[in-house]
Amino acid sequence: MSTSKEQLRDLVASSSVKKVRVLAWRDLDDPEAGGSELHMDQFLRRWAEAGLHIDSRTSAVAGQPSRVQRHGYFAERKGGRYQVFPEAMWRGFRRDRHDYDALVEIWNGIPFFGPAWFRGPRLTLLHHVHQDMWTMTLPAPLAKFGWWIERRLAPIFYRRGIVSTLSASSAQEVEELLGLRRVVVTPVGVSDFFCPGGVRSPDPLVVAVGRLVPVKRFDLLIEQFCRVREHVANARFVIVGEGYLRSDLETQIRAAGAEQWISLMPGRISDDELLDLYRSAWVVTSHSLREGWGMSITEAAACATPSVVVDIAGHRDAVKDNESGILVPEGRPLADSIVKVLSDDALLARLRHGALDYAATFSWDAVALRLFQLLDERARALKP
Repeated sequence: MSTSKEQLRDLVASSSVKKVRVLAWRDLDDPEAGGSELHMDQFLRRWAEAGLHIDSRTSAVAGQPSRVQRHGYFAERKGGRYQVFPEAMWRGFRRDRHDYDALVEIWNGIPFFGPAWFRGPRLTLLHHVHQDMWTMTLPAPLAKFGWWIERRLAPIFYRRGIVSTLSASSAQEVEELLGLRRVVVTPVGVSDFFCPGGVRSPDPLVVAVGRLVPVKRFDLLIEQFCRVREHVANARFVIVGEGYLRSDLETQIRAAGAEQWISLMPGRISDDELLDLYRSAWVVTSHSLREGWGMSITEAAACATPSVVVDIAGHRDAVKDNESGILVPEGRPLADSIVKVLSDDALLARLRHGALDYAATFSWDAVALRLFQLLDERARALKP
């Protein structure tokens, strides 16, 4: 058992916090689940193993039961994508806020306004500020309303509580754009499942992982792939993900005549398939507009695969520039840096070593311990 795991178990045993309610937009089984849902599952399973009773509430998952037990904690999934917010708040106001000792909120654009109805120890996880994501995903009136809630209304309620985010660069955005000051950084972990091995692709292979939604900007990434192919004739590219832009991206690939060397993997793939891709890739990449971190970057790094990504908050901490990968300033083509890495054996070897070393510094056990420490500290501070 790791030291962090032992410390967590001891802390849970001595804490007044025994039952925790967790509120989040989506569940891990949701077809559009991403890094936020994976992050939640990783620390909740460790909290449950340490002895906490945990009930999470999210929106419903089509074709799935409304309540399941997963990795030692319970997940209740009811209501539509937007109904889950008022429903959770109504239940909190009406009756069930007395059924648990502490509240954890995953603030994903729209929060649950826990400070308005729960007076016990709270912890809010906010991975990044949505900014122009609103206009990319919603019609104009709704986008303006969402922006107003995130930027103007919600910060009024969360100024006195602790907000945990994934990276120093995201913390800076949260402080500057939302005016929140009690922001702490708790980085992600990397599962031991992701490790070196397997066989590296004989041809240069670039992999990108993420939900097929506008904020990930896969359309721009496909354009960059085409530019790379002009300079590295045997390069291949694989996109892994699911989302409502799949047909648009497939059309774009066909229009570029790139079906033979750009693969858009169908649906979700297994963890074993993802591991094989990370191990066989020469580079992973991301052209995302917003990220709290970029889970695929450090997962690939743990497999000794470096990254070439756009320089945004989140990526700035997931990558050690010119050591575990390359950060490309916004406005500059990713293609140039990808070509450079694919064409320079010495640079690629150095980045592989750097990626592996950097990934070794991240632990999910340490994440779970730190997040519960924050919650327990608040519980002790509230004691009369």
